[in-house]
Amino acid sequence: MPQTYFTADHEWLRVEGGIATVGITDYAQEQLGDLVFVELPEAGKKLSKGDTAVVVESVKAASDVYAPVDGEITEANGTLAADPSLVNSAATGDGWLWKMKLADESQLAGLMDEAAYKAHIG
Repeated sequence: MPQTYFTADHEWLRVEGGIATVGITDYAQEQLGDLVFVELPEAGKKLSKGDTAVVVESVKAASDVYAPVDGEITEANGTLAADPSLVNSAATGDGWLWKMKLADESQLAGLMDEAAYKAHIG
């Protein structure tokens, strides 16, 4: 069963078999407003926790989305190139941003579960 984690920067990760699917939370997409462009990462790119992985542009502003853990990009959600609004309509589903192979699963211990994230956003 996949486990879901959250970061203070409003990313979610769904982890299964050493692969994390990463996106932004509903709270984050609401703050950004309607997305008009998503700059996706290349497969094979290695990221360290805190590196900028994706840039999302809304009608309001451009924002960086950070790597929540160390790992290597295995896939980007190519559907978003044609339809970035999927992030707004399905932020925690079809609007995922990228998948990555985890380099160090122990980093997950530093992330929040859903209850802690809900308390964080208050």
